[in-house]
Order: sequence, then structure tokens, then C-alpha cells
Amino acid sequence: MSIRTGRDIVHRWAGNPLIDIQDLSFPCSDVHNAGIVRMNGNVMMLVTIESLQGYTRIHRAASWDGINFTVDAKPFMTPPKSGPRVLYEGFGVRDPRITPMDGKFYITYLAEGQAGWRLALACTKDFETVEYLGYLSQVDVKNGILFPKKINGKYALLKRPCTGSIWVSYSEDLTFWGDEKVVMIPRSGHWDNTRIGGSAVPIEIDEGWLLIYYGFKETSHGGLMRLGAAILDHDDPSKVIARSSIPLISPREPYERIGDIPNMLFCCGAILREGELFIYYGGSDSCICLGTVRLEEVVDFCYTCQAEHDVDCAELLKANPLVDDEQEGK
Repeated sequence: MSIRTGRDIVHRWAGNPLIDIQDLSFPCSDVHNAGIVRMNGNVMMLVTIESLQGYTRIHRAASWDGINFTVDAKPFMTPPKSGPRVLYEGFGVRDPRITPMDGKFYITYLAEGQAGWRLALACTKDFETVEYLGYLSQVDVKNGILFPKKINGKYALLKRPCTGSIWVSYSEDLTFWGDEKVVMIPRSGHWDNTRIGGSAVPIEIDEGWLLIYYGFKETSHGGLMRLGAAILDHDDPSKVIARSSIPLISPREPYERIGDIPNMLFCCGAILREGELFIYYGGSDSCICLGTVRLEEVVDFCYTCQAEHDVDCAELLKANPLVDDEQEGK
């Protein structure tokens, strides 16, 4: 595979943005991020939408082709107005990821309230009703993603603490979580050097688990967020088999550069259809966009980037050794 500098391997849909304020039948402040899943031949989406009052809700959308979506005016999930959950979710619910497993669709989402933010879990069987299940983390943890099958007999969850790295934890009952291990950390000098977080629900492939993740880099003119990919070990997702040293896709188009949060690509869902990866991502926290790429191209991309990065580091150490031969002998 030949990697060409300055070119994204993810192809943007010509009709982007897929969903923005003009496509909605109701007033709102803005459109953020969306989880995605296939159900009975259709594509279901859960979209984060900010109300005019300023709090976030999750709306359901449906499509037969994965491109033309109808967004419900009535929210599917809303912040509670009474009870103990108000303290933790009163400001909004957002960033849903949808994991199909055991005949249900589990929804991990970010709950935000006066006490901060934390990960929460809900589930649905038909996207008609939704059941709240509980919280998955302590305070100040984001980007919760449930794997679509148990690993070594346990549920597995990816998350991003405030430290900015990706971790995995396990549970036998979806209530008590432990055995935490770090999966990936930001890389100094790279496009993902400030913080990283999981994006779409991991996709099981022959090589392991394909993870689309985001990388944030602080610049002199503000932040820049892009999407990358990694392959995790099938039986131990804390082991990274390959990781892209350059992004899959970067903010380039006006709808990716101009918005509530400029120069930001954020993904909550991707689906695989006939060998084609459909990546649904938010552009500048103001719209939903679509990018596509062949699965084998992403896999090759991860391995090739990893190999080129290893070679570059090896050559750099040869040219600038950290320890000279005499010192090493001592």
C-alpha cells in the first residue's frame, strides 16, 4: 500500500453534511454526534441535539440506505427533571454509542450534571422504548464504548478518563467494573499527542478488533481533532497490534472547520456493509457527516503506518543514539 502525503483515505460523501439544522423539522441550537447500528435491514441512528435552552438530548433517526435519515422531533432520551439522576444528568445526555448484543441494543452515553460528567448505560430492543440501567464509571470519564461480545466471559468497556488515554475494564454483570488496563496513550510529536478517545464500537475482524478513535492536538490557534484507527488483540484488547501513525481523515471542508467547535471531527459510530466501512462523524459539533473506505484499506493502513513509524524511529535512534557504545559498556 502506498500512502500519499496530505490525502485522506476516507472518502467523504458528496452530499455532506448528512444531517444539519436545516434538515430538522423542529428548532434546535445545533447537531452534534451520532451512534449508528443496523436493525432488520434498516439503519438506526441516535443523534445528539442541543436544545435552544442549551441542554443536550438524544433523538432517534432511521434510514433504509444509511444516507437518507428522518430525525424524530420527539427526543428518544432526555435529561431527567426529577429524582436522584438529576444531579448527574440534569444538564444533558449525549454522545451515544450503540452496541448490539444478546438480542438487545445497549446504549452507552455521556451523562452531564452539576456534579460533572460520567458514563451511563441504557438498552432497547426495538428503539421504541428505552430502559435506563445505571452508571458505568466514576466522575470525569468519557467515551464509553461496550464491545459487541463478551471477552473471556466478561463484558468489556473502553473509556477515556480525564488523563486523556484509552482504557479497558471488565464486568460480569454490567454493574461492577474492574481489572482496568491502559490500551493506548497519546503519542508525543504525533497528530494525537494531547489526548485520545475511542470513537465507534469496535468491529470484529480477522486480525482482532478494529477501533476507530479520535486524536486531539493542541495548536497555537486552538485544538485540532482527527480520526485514526488501531487494531486490538481479539482476546486481550489492551494489546495494540497495529496503530495508524497518521490520521484516516482530517478537518478540511468548511463544514468540518467552521462550527460550534472548529476543526473537529468526532465519531460515535461506524458500520460495515459488504466490505465497506461507513463512518458517521460529527463536523465541528454542528452537523453529521459520512465517510466511506474499504475495510482492507484501513487494515493495511494501520499495519503500513505502524511499520513506517517503527522504521523511522529505528533510523532516528541510529542517527542520534541515546547511549553511546562506551557508556553502554559501563
